[in-house]
Amino acid sequence: MEEPHVLTMKDIARMLGVSVATVSRALKDSPTISKERREAIQMFAREHNYFPNVIAEQLRNSRRSPVKTIGVILPEFIHYYFSTVLSGIEETAQQLGYRILVAQSREQYEREVSICESFHQNKVCGIIVSQAKDTVEYDHFVKLEREGVPLVFYDRICPVLNASRVVVDDYMGTLKAVSYLIERGCKRVAFLGTSHNMEIGKNRFNGYKDALYQHGMKLDEDLVKLCDNRAQAEEVVPQMLKMKNRPDAFFAVNDDTAIGALYVAKHMGFSVPDEVSVCGFTNGERAVACDPQLTTVEQRGVDVGREAVEILVGIVEGRIARDHAEKRIVKTRLVVRGTTK
Repeated sequence: MEEPHVLTMKDIARMLGVSVATVSRALKDSPTISKERREAIQMFAREHNYFPNVIAEQLRNSRRSPVKTIGVILPEFIHYYFSTVLSGIEETAQQLGYRILVAQSREQYEREVSICESFHQNKVCGIIVSQAKDTVEYDHFVKLEREGVPLVFYDRICPVLNASRVVVDDYMGTLKAVSYLIERGCKRVAFLGTSHNMEIGKNRFNGYKDALYQHGMKLDEDLVKLCDNRAQAEEVVPQMLKMKNRPDAFFAVNDDTAIGALYVAKHMGFSVPDEVSVCGFTNGERAVACDPQLTTVEQRGVDVGREAVEILVGIVEGRIARDHAEKRIVKTRLVVRGTTK
């Protein structure tokens, strides 16, 4: 099936019997064209659903000034945290006079590589990215850096590049949350985490481990599971709650996983939080839509997005040296609700 033809300025010029330059000036409302001709061309464009190609226009002007379009890669659109990061990116980019091109990797390495290539071909001035879960090869990022494309990572950081980044305080957020569980009387705190090939996985596990040690408790490997979504939680948590020496609390790497643990605990007849406490990490909308409402670590994704744009624009406009890796940490806070004592 053939794709529909997209109307161009050349088409409008041909149909109206004028030059492309005349169409261009009329659409920009230039006073060098008579008012009558401007209005006639503009009306024709509206009637034929013509929309100017903003990126192409920027590319035509790029020799005079930098292209002001930022590429943004999200692992998932539907994830609350990433959507709040995007909100911060979009708002700040607009304030600073930049547009954004957004794509999702869907947690797939191959798709991430393809997006990077597409953004580079479209001459974005830089890329803000959180890498996919299954990315363990980084040549596509290294290539972009070598070719002078500024990169700012957020949340999930490329381990082989000393690139600019914005992260939340994963370690301290987890340390405080697990410490709170212990101080409220929990003796067997389970950790539902993500892969250690990502910095957030390592940092949150280290926060969990150090909270145990600081309270004189030993790490029990039986209480540590690779489990970072609700579906996995609904498979893993029932087995853990059937253990002879079962956990009396779950700390989960994100709210989705925590809500899965909460659902299982309630479904199996445990009282939450009297018999089982649950804590997540995100503070998304789901945290207040469950019963009881979820205790969780707030990530402040909007602030992460704002900081990422400020760094990238700083690099593009020369206020931050291209060979300097700007590293910023956004503080977290524990939001206590009904799933903990």
